[in-house]
Amino acid sequence: MNLEISIIIPVYNREKYIGRCLRSLLTQSFGVKNFEMIVIDDGSTDDTKKILNAFKEDIKIITNEENIGLPASLNKGIKASRGKYIVRVDSDDYVNKDFLKILFLFLSLNEEYSAVACDYYLVDDDEKLIRRVNCDEQPIGCGIMFETKDLISIGLYNENFLLHEEKELRKRYEKKFSIKRIPLPLYRYRKHSNNMTN
Repeated sequence: MNLEISIIIPVYNREKYIGRCLRSLLTQSFGVKNFEMIVIDDGSTDDTKKILNAFKEDIKIITNEENIGLPASLNKGIKASRGKYIVRVDSDDYVNKDFLKILFLFLSLNEEYSAVACDYYLVDDDEKLIRRVNCDEQPIGCGIMFETKDLISIGLYNENFLLHEEKELRKRYEKKFSIKRIPLPLYRYRKHSNNMTN
């Protein structure tokens, strides 16, 4: 069966947040028949596995026996995907219920674009809004819907970049394709002390 969207969710020791992330995706207005969720557990040692197990009817779980890092985990997920489009959602973030529908609608009605990103709200640990962010001015690696074939054509994530892997990917991607901004804050980017970039 052909799917419209594959959501790639890398996770490592996120027992506190992963449930919230998955629930926000399962309640999408887009309809769960039209997308798949692929969670790559990168060798978690906390209760992440137990929480993923509770969702196992609705998600595809890829388990890395040992921690192989974010870019390699993302690539594993993309290679296992079946969707025409790929979108990455990080395991400590969550999304608006129309997130998939709006990004998908934009790409399917504007064939000259092969990727679209939405603005996001920065939220704290208690999900209080800190501020709204323009995704062109402060791009992040998540909340961008790409055509899968284009990501594959540029060689996916560079597995040597363990930090800022999304910036390196974007640089290569934008040499060939453009990412259009939708000025709607559909993504919730959680800022906390355990963010990798902090």
